[in-house]
Amino acid sequence: MACIHSSCLREWSLGMPPKYPPKAATIPIFLRSRLEHNKLTTLGVRGLLTTSDYINVIQYYFQNPAALDQIDQFRLDSLREVEKALGVAPPETISIDPERPLYEACRRMLESRARRIPLVTNDSQTDRPHVLSVVTQYRILKFVAVNVGDTQKLKKPLGEILLGTYDNIATASMDTPVIDVIHILVERSISSVPILNSEGVVYNVFEAVDVITLIKGGVYDDLSLTVGEALKKRNAEFPGIYTCSLNDGLDTIFDTIRKSRVHRLVVVDGDFRLKGVLTLSDILQYILLEGENDESS
Repeated sequence: MACIHSSCLREWSLGMPPKYPPKAATIPIFLRSRLEHNKLTTLGVRGLLTTSDYINVIQYYFQNPAALDQIDQFRLDSLREVEKALGVAPPETISIDPERPLYEACRRMLESRARRIPLVTNDSQTDRPHVLSVVTQYRILKFVAVNVGDTQKLKKPLGEILLGTYDNIATASMDTPVIDVIHILVERSISSVPILNSEGVVYNVFEAVDVITLIKGGVYDDLSLTVGEALKKRNAEFPGIYTCSLNDGLDTIFDTIRKSRVHRLVVVDGDFRLKGVLTLSDILQYILLEGENDESS
């Protein structure tokens, strides 16, 4: 079973998957289609601007309403000041050479709690770092789900391997103000909050990206809406939330990842009541650590 874990990830370099001739590709197949779209910059890597940064800025200006009129003049080099004011740890700036093993990229993401990592190579002509693309946890797990048949052997139920978070889960209701959910996202350093009714039944999930939808165009009044009102503004193509049960194994989870763009799964019981939350970080950490345990035993 170790093949689908750390040993397999060590075989795959970010520059070339196994069983491909040296000249076949300079980045993995799962990045090829995004290369032209993601020719980001020839400048040095200073960091990645993420949804969490937007959330932190909104939280900061909510706590400092007198400065809200100047939000359109906000500069990215002020992000560290915002994080300091909120007591939020600044993210670690990480990157990796595309020829390094995929395992190493996974390790760096997990150690830094990052959900993505830039692929950076040195331009021989300019002698400057060049960002080729960005690898996300989802794209790595999707690649594993599509290319590794042994994922179908991972049939131990979540309830047995205790994968995911099942205690002290932050939740909200459809009547909760959006700004209150933003506070939760910042305080917990999380990217989503399950939305429940009074009986603990899962209605929806409010995600950090939903906040971006509300502030498009520089209008911040929608932050006073309730969660229920805000979710009505979602794109009509929103696929809905993905759920699983404690009886599901990772084989089922990987099948879902293979077919759909999944960022987390809400663990529910037979009545759709909340039991836990399973993130891509949980899954990635499991396949790495289980593989290391297999190899050391």
